[in-house]
Amino acid sequence: MSWPLFTFGALGTIAGGLVAAATAPSPSEHGSWAAAYLVLVVGVAQIALAAGQAALSADLLSGRLVGLEAGAWTIANALVIAGTLAGIDALVYVGGALLVVALAMFAYAVRGTAGSLPRLDEQHMRWLLYAFRAVVLLLLVSIPIGLVLATVRGSG
Repeated sequence: MSWPLFTFGALGTIAGGLVAAATAPSPSEHGSWAAAYLVLVVGVAQIALAAGQAALSADLLSGRLVGLEAGAWTIANALVIAGTLAGIDALVYVGGALLVVALAMFAYAVRGTAGSLPRLDEQHMRWLLYAFRAVVLLLLVSIPIGLVLATVRGSG
């Protein structure tokens, strides 16, 4: 059910690699940042969220919720990237706010779940839930830090 998240995550990782390759002959701050952002946030983070969510709540997920998550995550990241590259702080802030909304949806999807992996016992599922929540928390903490860095870099 989480295939849109995995697909967009894989495409983000590939896009990051392509940006890195395209900007390698003439490296720039924006090119390096965009490549890293695409790989780490659009790609790896989305795949980690999708995998954790799929493992923890596969039976509870609706296609609508996954579609909303994928749409919010994709639009939010597009706004952050476009705003950063264009130097439009308002787009970056709206994108950051939408990332928070998307992360809330991810957290909501695994609320109170015992998990759905038949081979894992309750203790392992609990640790998987803790790891998932740690990823969400790390991303939540990273958003305001990224916004501050974007603002400082933009005004300097």
